[in-house]
Amino acid sequence: MDVIGDLMARDRRSDRLALRVDGPARTYTYHDLITTSYKAGNVLRYLGVRKGARVAVDPVSLPEPLLTFLGAAQLGAVSAFDPAVEARATVVAVARESEFDDLPPGQKLAVFGGPPSSPATTHWEQEVWSENPAVHPEVVAPDDPALVADDREVTHGDLLDAARGVVADFDLEADDAVAVRSSLSRPGTVVAGVLAPLLAGGTIQIPAGDEAVEAALSVGDGVPESVALAPDDAW
Repeated sequence: MDVIGDLMARDRRSDRLALRVDGPARTYTYHDLITTSYKAGNVLRYLGVRKGARVAVDPVSLPEPLLTFLGAAQLGAVSAFDPAVEARATVVAVARESEFDDLPPGQKLAVFGGPPSSPATTHWEQEVWSENPAVHPEVVAPDDPALVADDREVTHGDLLDAARGVVADFDLEADDAVAVRSSLSRPGTVVAGVLAPLLAGGTIQIPAGDEAVEAALSVGDGVPESVALAPDDAW
C-alpha cells in the first residue's frame, strides 16, 4: 500500500470491525468505514477541496474527524487536526460553530454532532448521508503531503512507513484492537492509533474516559514514550 487511499480500497470492505467509539457507542465495519470515507471525500469536494488544499479538522476522537481525514487523503488534500489553521474547509463539532462564523471569503465551514445554526454552514452528517459513495478519480502519489502538524507536512509514504513500523514492532494482526487515548493533533496518534490498525486490518478503539480495555496497543499519555512518540520520530 503506497497511499492512505489504498487502505480504503473497495476490496477491503468487509463485516470486520474497523472503528469502535465506546463513549457514544458507535461502531463501523470496514464496509461502513470505507464506503463512508468515499462520501466524506465527496462532501469535501462540494466544499471546494481539491488536491493540495488544506482541511482543518477538530481533533476530537469521534468518527467524523477520522472520516474527514480519510476522505481528504483520497482527494490528495492535506489535513490539519487544528481548526485554527487556515484551510479551504474547516470541520468542527457543532458546539464550536460560533467560533468560526467569520472565516475569510472562500473558506467553508462544516459542523458535525447536530444541525448548524447558520444556513451558510454545512451540516456534515446530513451531507455525508446523502452523498453517493463514488470512488474519487484523483491520482495521489506517496510523496504527496497528507498531514500537517507544527508547520511540517508529512507525506502519504512517510505516514504509511511509520505505520508499518508500528505494525511490525507490536505484531498487530486483524484480530487486534488499538486503543486511542491521545489527541489526533499528534502525528504519532494518527500513525499508531489510526493508520496502523487499519493497515493490519484490525480495530481502532476509542475508550470512554479512563475505561480499561483489552488492546494490543494503547496510544496515549499513559504509555511509555517509546510507544507514543516513536511514530513521530519516524520523520
